Amino acid sequence: MSMVFFLVFVSVVPALASFPEKEITLIIQAAPGGVSDAVGRAMAAAAEKILGVPIIPTNITGAAGAIAMGKLKESPPDGYTIGYVPVELAMVKALGYADISPDDFDLIMRVNIVPAALTVRSDAPYQTFEEFVEYAKEHPGEVLVGTSGTGSIWHIAGLALEEAIGATFTYVPFDGAAPSVAALMGGHIHAVTCSPAEVLSGVNAGDLKILAILGEKRSSLFPDVPTAEELGYNVNVMAWGGFALPKGTPKEIYDTIASAFWEALETETFQKVMEERGIEVSPLDGPAFREFAIQQFEMYMELIPRALGQQQ
Repeated sequence: MSMVFFLVFVSVVPALASFPEKEITLIIQAAPGGVSDAVGRAMAAAAEKILGVPIIPTNITGAAGAIAMGKLKESPPDGYTIGYVPVELAMVKALGYADISPDDFDLIMRVNIVPAALTVRSDAPYQTFEEFVEYAKEHPGEVLVGTSGTGSIWHIAGLALEEAIGATFTYVPFDGAAPSVAALMGGHIHAVTCSPAEVLSGVNAGDLKILAILGEKRSSLFPDVPTAEELGYNVNVMAWGGFALPKGTPKEIYDTIASAFWEALETETFQKVMEERGIEVSPLDGPAFREFAIQQFEMYMELIPRALGQQQ
């Protein structure tokens, strides 16, 4: 028995010591162009230089991220599949999309936090938040609001706004925020609830206008835009994102990846992308991220059934 153990031990140790030996897949749960994609690709570009192997971003959309997270959950815990996990990690079980929770993964780090922004076309008949509220109340169900998927964080942001202002929207789901913003630009919908970064280029071009930030503080990208709370409405919805490995990843492999990602976080390459996209970096290490994600999970298990129940 001892000889068998010895042979197994010596065969495993070199494999761990030589990690990584081949390319790594990074699963991103949203379509290209949005915040999740930007953070994931920026991290891949920076971390692959540290790890010495390619990190290949792979976009897997659908079911508010549940399909991508399910794929990550089922992947071998060998370090060769990493996932970008968004706030929907704490939401998809309450939404009934998948039996997934933060406990199903080995969380590496939280990277970013993002408030929601209510955005419309610059030629819309409502030019202020107050005018939008009045219009929405006078036209129940007629305001088409684009989201990054039914039950996604930006859908929940819209539901929270509805409740706060006493109006009713009709939601149009897309596979990520970027397609919803494109639909708004094309005049196919009336508004979007998404991150400020995802409408930055449209606002700068004069095509879009943010009416309010639906978070606890103003956006550093648009410091002149008030929060809904400043305007008298209690709406505070925040997205976040980080990275995770399949549950049971060996500690040596986990530590190698975590160390590389923390080093990548500080690189000029990564920080430049975050600054250009207006993405607020707010890192937590693995244990702190796990505690935070579980708190969020418990909150949404209570909030989401109540919020979606209002839509039935």
